[in-house]
Order: sequence, then structure tokens, then C-alpha cells
Amino acid sequence: MPNIKSAIKRVKTNDKKRAHNIAIKSALRTAIKNFEATVEAGDAENAKTAFVTATKKLDKAADKGLIHKNAASRQKSRLAKQLNGLSA
Repeated sequence: MPNIKSAIKRVKTNDKKRAHNIAIKSALRTAIKNFEATVEAGDAENAKTAFVTATKKLDKAADKGLIHKNAASRQKSRLAKQLNGLSA
């Protein structure tokens, strides 16, 4: 544990930010899993709403720098492919 006041504050802010990032990533993973579960069940209407939610969370995570923008794009493309396969 640091002794300098600014270093102590830095540790606290890093811990808060890390917890926040973990919560956002967890919500993102949950949204993707919910979408995949609805696709697995064959529910097209709920899959569309779950897809919108998942893509919003992916875009937001990419904007915040939690995941790379190309990774978000790749995952959105994969999810869209699943959605299109469901409705076809």
C-alpha cells in the first residue's frame, strides 16, 4: 500500500474504475448470452429486441474503450448472422 497521498487516491480511483468496468463487461456478456438463448429457443421477436440490446452494449463498451472497436464489430456481425439465420 502506498504512503503518498496522491498514490493512495490513485489506488482508490483505480479500484472504483476497475469495478465499474467489470460490471459493464458482465452486463455485456449477459446481454449476449440472453440473445443467444433466445436464438436457441427459436423466438424471433424476443431475439430482435435482445439483439438491439446487445449491440447497444457492444457499441457503448467500444466507445468507452473496454473492448476494441473491431472486436465489437466482429461480435455484432456474428450476432446479426445468427439473427438472420433464425428468421430465414
